[in-house]
Amino acid sequence: MEYRNIVLVGMMGTGKSSVGQALALRLNWVYEDTDAAIERTQGMSITRMFAELGEPFFRKVESETIERTLQGRHQVVATGGGAVLAEHNRILMKRSGLVVALKASAETIIERVRSDQSRPLLQGGVEDRVRHIMESRKHAYDFADLHVDTDGKTVGQIVDEICSRLVRERA
Repeated sequence: MEYRNIVLVGMMGTGKSSVGQALALRLNWVYEDTDAAIERTQGMSITRMFAELGEPFFRKVESETIERTLQGRHQVVATGGGAVLAEHNRILMKRSGLVVALKASAETIIERVRSDQSRPLLQGGVEDRVRHIMESRKHAYDFADLHVDTDGKTVGQIVDEICSRLVRERA
């Protein structure tokens, strides 16, 4: 594989973490999750960070984490759903490798995240919040090199699709 890194972007609940781990295993690359890295370096959950320090603080730390992480090589990097909102992050992602956007329907995302209390942007009603966030970000992932729909697919099927499309991209 000729790509320096593969960066997964997409809404929460599209499968970035699950797919990222499986893809890294398939490629024998390192898996990095920027949200997990943020929680490790800050010593607190993202939910708590949002509540106590605010979203602007979180977004600043997120950008710093993405910049540091993307300096590596042969990594599959799962980013937070809102990481693409900062132009600086999008530029870094494109420069560091191949950007793959995972997408799913609102119904699929709602089903996947309904019981997850660790998502600060979902406080106040999952269905309405998911639909609102999807609408506000409907073009946020357009910059990606590949777009993969995860609806009704297993993690293995999604990884197979990404790998087969990577081969075609290089051909």
